[in-house]
Amino acid sequence: MVTPCGKGQVGRSAWPKGELAKFVAACAIYLLFAFYLYEPHFRRLDDLRNIVVANLAFAAIGCYVITRRWVWSFTGSFFAGALYGFGPYTLGLIRYHPAAGVLVAAVPWLFAPAVFGLARRRTWLKIPLAALPFLVIVLLFQITCKWRLFAVPNQIRLGVDDLLGLLAPLVAIGHVRTGGGPGMLVGFYHVPLAALVVGLSMLLAARRIGIITVALIAIALSTCRVFLEVSPVIWLSIAVLCCSGLVGAGVQGLLLAGRSDRGLLIFTTIIMALLAIVTLSLATKYFQTFLGLAWGPARHFTQAGEMFALGAAAVGLIFVMARLQLRAVPIRLIVLCMALGLDVFFGARFIIDALL
Repeated sequence: MVTPCGKGQVGRSAWPKGELAKFVAACAIYLLFAFYLYEPHFRRLDDLRNIVVANLAFAAIGCYVITRRWVWSFTGSFFAGALYGFGPYTLGLIRYHPAAGVLVAAVPWLFAPAVFGLARRRTWLKIPLAALPFLVIVLLFQITCKWRLFAVPNQIRLGVDDLLGLLAPLVAIGHVRTGGGPGMLVGFYHVPLAALVVGLSMLLAARRIGIITVALIAIALSTCRVFLEVSPVIWLSIAVLCCSGLVGAGVQGLLLAGRSDRGLLIFTTIIMALLAIVTLSLATKYFQTFLGLAWGPARHFTQAGEMFALGAAAVGLIFVMARLQLRAVPIRLIVLCMALGLDVFFGARFIIDALL
């Protein structure tokens, strides 16, 4: 995938020298983080703890591997994998059953043939290989329904109420913990939304119609009722995977953005700043409730506003550097890693502690 500045290299299918070391490092970090998240709750999970830890790591590694096809930046692919494996959607599946994440963890690997196995002259294979994950999901549910093995409820589908998770995933988790809230958890925390905006603009500029089509089909299926015995919740995993890849591409774009990308950078900064203002305004409204009965959501909105402000500050700094024609990739790398890392680290910790 091309970068917005037009000078970045398109990812190659053949991994360059040193890629194995990066892959091992990513795997180790994912496994350690998964163990860290679930370690305080191992007694409740009993023998299923190995399944949930493996699900998160396997999902993150799979997303990391397939994004390396287009995203040459290790940082971009790493955070793409982290968001897919440790995002609100994947972590939220623990609400149903520890085994619910097995299929979600396998989805990135099901796309591997379409990502790496396509020869340039064999364009007729694109559609069948891209449809492979959809077919495997249908087949698996057709088989498991005969034994009535439903790890995820069939009646849950994507609705308007679930969009709260896009604005404030921590607030949505708070509603779930109190017995209400959305049917499924969506969103990518807060700071990653800035990279998602950049990645989406890159996707549109590159005219990657195939990725857009796959994501839209998955979103449409997740809003429908049960189709071919498949729970609508599972379809959303494909859209989350596509968006995670866009976040990885967006991180790469932010690392390489130049003077010609000032418009995109300032646009992203404004969006993040507006989200910070909206969430902080909602926090003020909830803090003013009678006897502080809504102080829980107020604190969550405050945390969301602070993270959005952090994202706006990070992109704003990159905008200033691009305007001054300062590439300074190491500085950008540190800023993005700190902002994204803090958001994912504390967000994932909060979700697991709230649901278990």
